[in-house]
Amino acid sequence: MSGPDGTADRRQRLLLVEDDASIRRFVSMALDGQALDLVEAPLLAAAIDALRGEPFDVVLCDLMLPDGSGLELLRALAGPDSPSPRARRIAFSAGLSSAIRVQLVQAGVHEVLSKPVSLADLEACVARALDSSRAEAAAPRRASGAAHAAQHFFGGDEAMYEGFLDLCRPQFAHDAATGERAVQQADLPALRRLTHSLKSVLLTLGFDDDSLLAGRIEDASHRQDSETAWALWPQLHGRLQALTQPPGAGD
Repeated sequence: MSGPDGTADRRQRLLLVEDDASIRRFVSMALDGQALDLVEAPLLAAAIDALRGEPFDVVLCDLMLPDGSGLELLRALAGPDSPSPRARRIAFSAGLSSAIRVQLVQAGVHEVLSKPVSLADLEACVARALDSSRAEAAAPRRASGAAHAAQHFFGGDEAMYEGFLDLCRPQFAHDAATGERAVQQADLPALRRLTHSLKSVLLTLGFDDDSLLAGRIEDASHRQDSETAWALWPQLHGRLQALTQPPGAGD
């Protein structure tokens, strides 16, 4: 069977990186009813080997492993050489300190699960991650960036599109500062209002992935899911800062 873009449909894949066999069994039982392929890795080395194969949609990773730090693996998955660049990253650990939570936010980890975790919380977290992965994978099929936006929203007038983008650049800088202030003040309503507006503007400009990210932060803020909102914001903040610069400005 093929998807709407002509590529073959496939089951979503989740990589569980966890050295405790009993916890791996618990996660496996909890996710047994979900339409996904679960791959288990008890060590970082096994996780790295698994990641060399077909990309994963979600990586659920313990932070303290016998052969290294799960946080470093989660960081690497966000890097330019990531074998699974679209994977939603979930940290899974006991006794998460404030300092570790800050590091997870800075690393752009999408969600955090504290051990012990309830069946309902685990299922809901993985379901959100799978839904986000599906939506992000579908975004390029819905629009094809700036050229599509210029055609669809600006009647094919590329000069008008570029003019609007230039007008938006100072606003993006203002929005980045506004979002930082909302995060520092733990003001979820303010972050929700900001990302609601950004979601539409970014989509109009053809920045589909950024629009999707803004929508995810808006949704998390609406659900009072502060951990997810705080974890996602640094990614959008970085994109907004990049968009304030005209092409070639950093050359």
